[in-house]
Amino acid sequence: MSPRRITPLLLLLALLHAGAALAQDKGSVAPKPLPPLANPNDPKLGAKELFARKLLPSTGPAHVIGNYAKGCIGGAAQMPLNGDNWQVMRLSRNRNWGHPDMIALIKRLAARAHKDAGWPGILVGDIGQPRGGPALSGHASHQIGLDADIWLTPMPDRRLSREEREEMSAVMMVREDRLDIDPRVFTPGHVQVLRDAAQEPAVQRIFVNAAIKKALCREAKGDRSWLSKIRPWWGHDYHFHIRMRCPPGATECEGQKPQSEDEGCKPADLDYWFKDSVLHPKPPPIPPKPKPPMTLAQMPAACKAVLRAPDAKP
Repeated sequence: MSPRRITPLLLLLALLHAGAALAQDKGSVAPKPLPPLANPNDPKLGAKELFARKLLPSTGPAHVIGNYAKGCIGGAAQMPLNGDNWQVMRLSRNRNWGHPDMIALIKRLAARAHKDAGWPGILVGDIGQPRGGPALSGHASHQIGLDADIWLTPMPDRRLSREEREEMSAVMMVREDRLDIDPRVFTPGHVQVLRDAAQEPAVQRIFVNAAIKKALCREAKGDRSWLSKIRPWWGHDYHFHIRMRCPPGATECEGQKPQSEDEGCKPADLDYWFKDSVLHPKPPPIPPKPKPPMTLAQMPAACKAVLRAPDAKP
């Protein structure tokens, strides 16, 4: 989406969403189960209440329904909590589920981060809920198993405790003035990991903070074609967000339009993000009223069947 086409309200919503990412919300070592819904058939009930209460994916093969911000996934696969080169964070959220192609991609990226950047591995943040759909907190997208957050903090060379996975924060990669990366923590290894992710053919976009995009434009050598997939967006200064294209044959998946193949490194591409009005926005004189939550009726009709399907075997 071009910054020039963003409405003031969308800008505010994006900033609020970025604030949630900045908070690095902690999880819980002993999460409490959500209470049963008094009336799960209430047509005004937010769909997020229904999807958040599904702890396992539906049976059957993987199938993606709808779009990144209004959809669901049947037959999702689970990202294992530990691997040779990865560890999953914030286990209490139960958001380490996605399309099998996404799970395979993350595993490949973990191996390449170890081989190419010399990292012990990667820390995996939110992918999606067991049946996708809207979440109770944190994301507007991540609904169809084709989005994933990867921390910009390299994995330590040891197994993290459950407490650490719930409570430790990722490292801020952007300078305090928000105009560039912090060279004390953003390294050539980060450039390599982002290049590896962007060079995956199935990846459509990767969202990063504008300061990180600026640094990549400056530091990338050789083949720079992968830079076209790296897109600045609010927040994303602790993690980067991978978005995959709709899988082949996924007729119910609604992907995004292809973006320009331009590097996106011209001053005109980046200047907007470093305006003072964008870096330090003034609050609106009258705060907008919160929108009512998206209901199940507002989602693709097939998501109702995904919710009602039997649980896959754990």
